[in-house]
Amino acid sequence: MTDTRSVTVERELPHPPEKVWRALTTPHFIEEWLMKNDFSAEVGHSFQMSGEWGAVDCEVLDAEEPRSLCYSWNAFGLESTVTWTLTPTPSGTHLKMEQAGFQEGQTQFYQGAKASWPSHVGNLAAFLDRQS
Repeated sequence: MTDTRSVTVERELPHPPEKVWRALTTPHFIEEWLMKNDFSAEVGHSFQMSGEWGAVDCEVLDAEEPRSLCYSWNAFGLESTVTWTLTPTPSGTHLKMEQAGFQEGQTQFYQGAKASWPSHVGNLAAFLDRQS
């Protein structure tokens, strides 16, 4: 069996899980902090995220409002999963994002994810801060 690698980003957010969930699951909100999409938080829903560089084919694998969301993330030969976990805290939400499934030989994908996900999560935090 081949070992796989994952990229994890964790962040404390001063917002309740329900507000974070909306930002993770509402298409026009997702577009604000990540990419254009046709997302729906229904298990089995196939959707696409697209940017200037191309598109990612995805499918919702699990959705437990407002606690966890998991979808496949497949593009250019990379087959991975993205899992968001929201844990309530006294001051808001502990957010954990993990993209898992980077195979040996996919160093470029892995390094790209390591470089981009902290920025995307930062964009999400800034988006949440702008919402009243």
